[in-house]
Amino acid sequence: MSLKTTRLLSCVCLASWLSGCHQVTTTGKNGYNGNWAPLFDGTSLDGWKQSDFLNPGITYARDRKLIIPAGEVLSGITWARDFPKMDYEIRLEAMRADGSDFFCGLTFPVNDSFASLILGGWGGTVCGISCLDGEDAANNETTTSILFKNRAWYTVRLRVTKDKLEAWLDNEKIVNADTKDRRIDVRIEVEESRPLGLATFQTTAALRNVRWRKLVE
Repeated sequence: MSLKTTRLLSCVCLASWLSGCHQVTTTGKNGYNGNWAPLFDGTSLDGWKQSDFLNPGITYARDRKLIIPAGEVLSGITWARDFPKMDYEIRLEAMRADGSDFFCGLTFPVNDSFASLILGGWGGTVCGISCLDGEDAANNETTTSILFKNRAWYTVRLRVTKDKLEAWLDNEKIVNADTKDRRIDVRIEVEESRPLGLATFQTTAALRNVRWRKLVE
């Protein structure tokens, strides 16, 4: 075999490897195998769409962060791809960059229903799940009050399993709700965030390292 032929075969093999074994995975897909997978690629809104709120701020990516500017009322984005309904976790870091209300309204599926984890609502301090048996995050057993600082990063983790919703803020559990035989739904204002969405209320937020994973046995 000539040197020219050997080099040609090497190039063909390399091209085949690059196109086959070294493919880039779609944002969010790898989470189904139980590993943490990105829901935000750090550079674009790939997989997301602007939520259809009234006069929202337009969300954009910058410096590996999602920026959700304050809108007239609500601003945010909605996931536009498949996502599990049960047995999963979501993890992210969130900052209230400006404003005084909720900077992380994470709406998520719970079987065939949906709920929202609210951080910093009702004037800036209220956290909890909306809604359980018709009661929102300010009026059910998940309600807690936390004094948030603007321009500080907070690590958030949500776990959705059969009959239970759990959430942590900077590794401290703030939600531990039994959902068996409970009526679960979102407030009408954030229905546009379903099935999975991130929203703010008259507040500018930054989010980064948005990830998820399927809980596997």
